[in-house]
Amino acid sequence: MRLGSAPLATTLLGLLLSTALQAAETPLVELKLVAEHPVNGMSNGHLSGLARCADEWLAVSDRDDDRLYRLQEQEGAWLAEAETFEAPPPPPSGLPWGLRMRTWAAGLVRGGDLDFEGLTCDSAGNRYLVSEAHAAVLQITPGGTADWLNLPASLIRQARASGMLLHFNALLEGIAVDPAGERLWLAAERERRGLLVLHKKNNSWRCAGSCVLLSQAGQEPSLSQPDRGISLPRDFADVSYFNEKLFTLERGAYRICRRNLADGKLEKCWSFAAEALTDARRYPVAYGMAEALWLDDKAAWIGLDNGGKARGDGENRPIIWHFAAPKGGWNAP
Repeated sequence: MRLGSAPLATTLLGLLLSTALQAAETPLVELKLVAEHPVNGMSNGHLSGLARCADEWLAVSDRDDDRLYRLQEQEGAWLAEAETFEAPPPPPSGLPWGLRMRTWAAGLVRGGDLDFEGLTCDSAGNRYLVSEAHAAVLQITPGGTADWLNLPASLIRQARASGMLLHFNALLEGIAVDPAGERLWLAAERERRGLLVLHKKNNSWRCAGSCVLLSQAGQEPSLSQPDRGISLPRDFADVSYFNEKLFTLERGAYRICRRNLADGKLEKCWSFAAEALTDARRYPVAYGMAEALWLDDKAAWIGLDNGGKARGDGENRPIIWHFAAPKGGWNAP
């Protein structure tokens, strides 16, 4: 069809805009909360990563540089038991001096120099922890040996050239790996948020062409305090790999989104805002607390890093939310 006449072009443009607006206004399917579990035994409420590895729940805190937590499932509250390890000094990050110094100073004040912000595992039992402070990934073998992955220098260069990893406390926030341990995804948190991918070949991690799958800017209104007119940067709090798809935890928007593995393109989202923003579960801050995501066939598990803050009902321990998978499953059209 030719757009030779101005009236026709205007009409088509109006139809496209109307369709886009209708799509934007379509409410997301709300996930149903099955259970919530406060966690006893973690430092100061800082639950920043969650994974189920070999039928065992593991968590990590961004305030602890030397331990994972094994989570014991119980009725009601779960119990965290520390599993310690010794991480060698992190490799050079490739981040600029000023950003490194701000991160170092923050670590001295609050604790947690390595600032672990995500956790995942492969089918061989290797655990992978992403360090936001050092833009690095620590691998812990089933035997407990900890070593930093040798990531390519081009990873940070490409990310920064795409507008990511430019701001303090807005660096790498999530990590996912495929079961074979051959593909690794990292989530840049905000300003700009994005997704990065690495491929393992001959025991070496590389960018297969570009490491950048997605880089995205923008603001969204605060859902937790909508009456204040606050807008927050669009963010990724975690990324999860499941059934050849990527799933992002979008903290400020209170949603989980499915994305194409090849380019990070958005396919579908589900909201957990209705359950998270009840008076009893609401925290007195403009931003969300969801930090960790794990998916399986039947459920989504979301970990909250509340930093010791109490929510509406007075609960101040970290929380794990158990949501039922949507009707038709996570890969449904």
